[in-house]
Amino acid sequence: MARGESGLATVDECRDAMHELAARLAGNADAQSRLDLERTVACRLTDLDAAFHGRLHNGQLIDIADGDDPKAKIALSLKSDDFLALVRGDLDVTRAVAAGQMRIKANPFDLLKLRKLL
Repeated sequence: MARGESGLATVDECRDAMHELAARLAGNADAQSRLDLERTVACRLTDLDAAFHGRLHNGQLIDIADGDDPKAKIALSLKSDDFLALVRGDLDVTRAVAAGQMRIKANPFDLLKLRKLL
């Protein structure tokens, strides 16, 4: 994957990663649909001043689009490289939050369910 001039992940790489995450969730939809998590989701990339949003429905991430959703029930804020690492499985959510690499805005019950998805 090509990097931007700054050496950071590009918006296109992050968009592809968002769709990769959606595909992975869709592949596991049967087990995850039991999580009963119907929420709007925003992923904010702090170093690129970019965002994506979608919906979690029956364990799947659907309706992915560019742009922020300020009313999203679940919002992830992190740097683009950290987002790519998260999607690849190289970044542990709990450790990333504890280290300040990622912020998650969600109610506590949603956080517990979301952790099972990520």
